[in-house]
Amino acid sequence: MNHHLSLRKKVIIMVSVMASLFLVALDQTIIATALGKIVADFNAFSSLSWVVTAYLITTTITVPIAGKLSDLFGRRKVLLIGVAVFAIGSLMSGASADIVQLILWRAFQGIGGGIITANAFTIVGDLFAARERGKWQGLIGAVFGIASVVGPLLGGFLTDGHNVFGLITTDWRWTFWINVPIAIVAFTLIAIYCPALKHSEKPKVDYLGAGLLAVFLGTLILAIDNTEQIFSGILQGDLTLTGLRVIMFGIVVASLIALIMVERRVKEPIIQLNFFKNRNFTLIMAIALLHGAAFLGSILYLTQFNQQVFGASPTQSGLMLLPMIAGLMVASITAGQLVSRTGKYKALIVGGFVLMTIMIGLLTTLNPDTSYLYEAIIMVFLGLGIGVALPVMNIAVQNEFSQKDLGAATSSSQLFRSLGSTIGTAVFGSLLTIGIATSLGDMKDDPYIQTLKQSPAASQIITKTDDANVLLRLNTVAVKTQITDGFNAAIINIPQPARDQAKATFTENQNNFSTKIVDAFSSSIHTIFIVASVIVAVAAVLSFAIKEKPLANAKPGETPAAI
Repeated sequence: MNHHLSLRKKVIIMVSVMASLFLVALDQTIIATALGKIVADFNAFSSLSWVVTAYLITTTITVPIAGKLSDLFGRRKVLLIGVAVFAIGSLMSGASADIVQLILWRAFQGIGGGIITANAFTIVGDLFAARERGKWQGLIGAVFGIASVVGPLLGGFLTDGHNVFGLITTDWRWTFWINVPIAIVAFTLIAIYCPALKHSEKPKVDYLGAGLLAVFLGTLILAIDNTEQIFSGILQGDLTLTGLRVIMFGIVVASLIALIMVERRVKEPIIQLNFFKNRNFTLIMAIALLHGAAFLGSILYLTQFNQQVFGASPTQSGLMLLPMIAGLMVASITAGQLVSRTGKYKALIVGGFVLMTIMIGLLTTLNPDTSYLYEAIIMVFLGLGIGVALPVMNIAVQNEFSQKDLGAATSSSQLFRSLGSTIGTAVFGSLLTIGIATSLGDMKDDPYIQTLKQSPAASQIITKTDDANVLLRLNTVAVKTQITDGFNAAIINIPQPARDQAKATFTENQNNFSTKIVDAFSSSIHTIFIVASVIVAVAAVLSFAIKEKPLANAKPGETPAAI
């Protein structure tokens, strides 16, 4: 069914959708700068990971379910629910009185984030014909780029506490509350301008399939998120699994088998298994999974490289990624325009992944003596590769299916990319931990460690002297500054000559410790970049097998489907 909307209305709808998606993308980076203050306020350091994990679980579960529901009930209704849920979750997260409330509201917020993510990419296919989608998918890619830059800066500003217009003083709660007014505006515009039309007269919801999918994805993420030790053990030849992990992976396998059996029989399955009979769909899902793992590995650990090797603060390390973000934004917009003009997309996907493979491979040449200019040049071209390939993959997926299956097909791509990121984080974290631990061994006899054990504050940090994560934390700028200030305060009453000698010895030991950490980290992270480049290379090879199909054009004002 075609529906006619003016270009002005289409633009308003897309601006509203992109504003909603901006909030979701922003939330992924802005929260990182606030975590320290949050757990300090609530005195809940042991619950730190759950603030992130709760959101990740519900978002991942919601994406495929929301994609299918939007095919049944229409994009407008489902998207409005998503924006409302995200706004309420943001408001209540900021108002949380304790860590338990925050974790629960973050999980609720993640449901809204999943709904928005599933529909933001799909709605382009509802408003525009295949040939026109490129320019808008490119702009959506640019939105993610902008959010990744704004997030850490805005999060740092709000968390540090600033008086705004003499009216309010910000704190970490404002990293959540800032979402609310933008969400209200987006909700209002979508409610006014999106046509309220249904996609199905009598939709049948696959409740059993949705429940089994939730169990499968939730347990899988928990199992992966808490099993870095498993990957470490496998890599070290230790295949022992604890009873809890056996149970978790048993639930994953059982729920997956049950899900497949159910989805093969129901009329409107949440997961369309017949999609995998489509050659291009299967290839793109595999590419999305591989890209999700490699992309996060390169970005996350490039940031860590800047902090550990170049001594950058978290905010500075985020700013150091600007060349890559700039490349991503330019390439994303340009690639979208090229697709719209030429109707061709395969060459861009292949070219993007080949360029990514080369650039991630070049990251292995980084070392403590590398200039930032050299790293920045690599990042620009890495961003170009990412920006070319990502938006075009969504176009290729949507081009394989009719309008009634657009939501399920598009959200599948987001799901596989998210799963790839989750798996990649666990595997790469294990590689880094093992590499550093193997290189350094137990540092209990290191002079710097021995000095720190005399300080009550520092000794709380040193839980295990052969734990790579502990050693890396000791080498961050913030912790080193805190330890140095504490040491100087402790020796303030010592006579001047002895105090100067103590400072000199402490500084020398600290510098020697940092050198050991930097060398071990630099060597270990090369392994991550090598593995990441191999993963992207496999994705590049798979992209050659994609069969390009013509992209349809549209008449002026024509909208492919009701939303």
